[in-house]
Amino acid sequence: MPCTSKHLRPSLSAKPCKIFFFFFPFPLIRRLFSSLPSPSESQDNQSPIQHLDLHPVRRDPPISDELFILAPRSGSHKQGDSTFYSLIKNYANSGDFKSLEEVFDRMRREKRVFLEKSFILVFRAYGKARLPDKAIDLYERMVVEFQCRPTVRSFNSVLNVIIQSGEFNLALQFYSDIVVDRRVSVPNVLTFNLIVKAMCKLGMVDKAVDVFREMPEWECNPDVYTYCTLMDGLCKADRIEEAVSLLDEMQTEGCFPTPPTFNVLINGLCKKGDLVRAAKLVDNMFLKGGVPNEVTYNTLIHGLCLKGKLEKAISLLHRMVSSKHVPNDITYGTIIDGLVKKGRVADGAQILKAVEERGYEANEYVYSSLISGFFKERKPEEAMKIWKEMVEKGRRKPNTVVYSALIDGLCEEGRPDEAKEILLHMINADCTPNAYTYSSLMKGFFKMSKSNEALELWKDMADQKVLPNEVCYSVLIHGLCEVGKVRDALMVWKQMMSTGWKPDVVSYTSMISGLCNSGSVEGGLKLFHEMSCGESGSRPDVITYNILFSALCKQDRISHAIDLLNTMLDQGCDPDSVTCNIFLKSLNGKLNPLESARVFLDELVVRLHKRQRVVGASNVIEVMLQKALYPNLSTLDKVVRELLKRKKVRVAIDKCWNDLFL
Repeated sequence: MPCTSKHLRPSLSAKPCKIFFFFFPFPLIRRLFSSLPSPSESQDNQSPIQHLDLHPVRRDPPISDELFILAPRSGSHKQGDSTFYSLIKNYANSGDFKSLEEVFDRMRREKRVFLEKSFILVFRAYGKARLPDKAIDLYERMVVEFQCRPTVRSFNSVLNVIIQSGEFNLALQFYSDIVVDRRVSVPNVLTFNLIVKAMCKLGMVDKAVDVFREMPEWECNPDVYTYCTLMDGLCKADRIEEAVSLLDEMQTEGCFPTPPTFNVLINGLCKKGDLVRAAKLVDNMFLKGGVPNEVTYNTLIHGLCLKGKLEKAISLLHRMVSSKHVPNDITYGTIIDGLVKKGRVADGAQILKAVEERGYEANEYVYSSLISGFFKERKPEEAMKIWKEMVEKGRRKPNTVVYSALIDGLCEEGRPDEAKEILLHMINADCTPNAYTYSSLMKGFFKMSKSNEALELWKDMADQKVLPNEVCYSVLIHGLCEVGKVRDALMVWKQMMSTGWKPDVVSYTSMISGLCNSGSVEGGLKLFHEMSCGESGSRPDVITYNILFSALCKQDRISHAIDLLNTMLDQGCDPDSVTCNIFLKSLNGKLNPLESARVFLDELVVRLHKRQRVVGASNVIEVMLQKALYPNLSTLDKVVRELLKRKKVRVAIDKCWNDLFL
């Protein structure tokens, strides 16, 4: 939540004409204009105004000497002071910093009095130009060069410039240097609002709370912006309870919350999935005389869609409309995306149609969601229909996200050649593909056993100056290993590591699989240990373990495979049906293979149960029952009892009975 005060941004509109005519008598105005050449005297017979330099950057001195010599001596101020301020204001508005320096230089030579308001104008201009260093430098020069002592207004202006530029560490350093160390400026509530904002942006929430608590020591009380900014920082740090407690505190201190304050907390609770408390906050807002705005409704609708409560989200949309709040593309996009995620893509398409009939324009992300949804439901014709409607209507130009969704869907359907045509169309439309676009297309060609085409795309990426990411490398390594080009995959692996990308679990698993399939099981194990102990952040999953189990069992290294299984259990990874079948196959050589298999799996269930991994244990029991390898009754009893303790399972059973008999 932005906490910048509106007092930092007054209107900068200049009215030079009023200042001009107030300052100069009409005879002097006629005299000045009479010195301009007439149209007949002009070399190109154009109007004199066309000879004026309208560009912001001027090479000539910005101020005419005659302007000040002829100026009247009227009023108590020194002649030309108002004109200097007017020039500073105009040059600051146009961002003409060279002319501003020339004005300041002339004022210094003529020993003019520098007013703080002139510097504040320049600070704001530096803010628009994203030049925080220049603003700090001018602030330091105010006293030394211009004999103008800055107040907290100047300090806040510079601090705001720094924060607007995203230089949050620099903002804290500036605050510490001026306020904490030198005590040059006494901070006010706006100062603290900006500092709390910078600290929250940097994730320094504890320090932000400390600064918040120190405000009374400076005889400064927090306002609604202070509370709102700190609440936002706490919510983003997943400290919702502390943020909610601040709401009660601010009301106790006589600071009344506004709708944005409630919106911050509602958003935090919705992201956490606590919709009940979010709804109570809305009721609290009504009790305090507040009225939910569009942001409030959009936040609640988004939260309901995330929890899959689409009917309530649509009901809230009707309530939003009845309250005379206008839904926007974010509102409708959230509901459509929620319907798509619930497998109701057709309903989402109907809402899109209704929205556009009412004159609204859906954004590109809505189209992307619908296209992806139809492809996932194996309805490519409907997806292409949505694509064609978007292109034909011409209301929204497809962006990279939409193109990528279409390309990915076509590749999943086994139509990479059509997807490549879309890629060419995308490039011709001046829409730049990204790494994910190429990843989908390469994956599609590898899936259709067209590795050469996939490798050509890898080269095209370099031609288009698209830098590959970890997904691109992962797809390429997996595809090369699948077709047996392990040596090439190792070269790509080394290139990925040299460019600074860390391999993900897919890259590791693909490389381990390629090495094991090529007969280098030791190489696969070495890479596995690197994955488990390294700093890549990737951890082996059940697929990784299954590849190694299969490779070890094929070499009749059962004891090594069992040791690896123990490691798997210790790492919190549960076996699946593939794991069970690998070990069952390796036990066929035993004298009594069925009994050996039953005992092995029964012991595995017991071990999982002792680790309180009931879901994993139940999966193994399911495999045992399918194979007619019945577990011991004591083992079965333990697992079933543990499963029935779960509230969700009991609720599901009750629902089934209600559906059957009521």
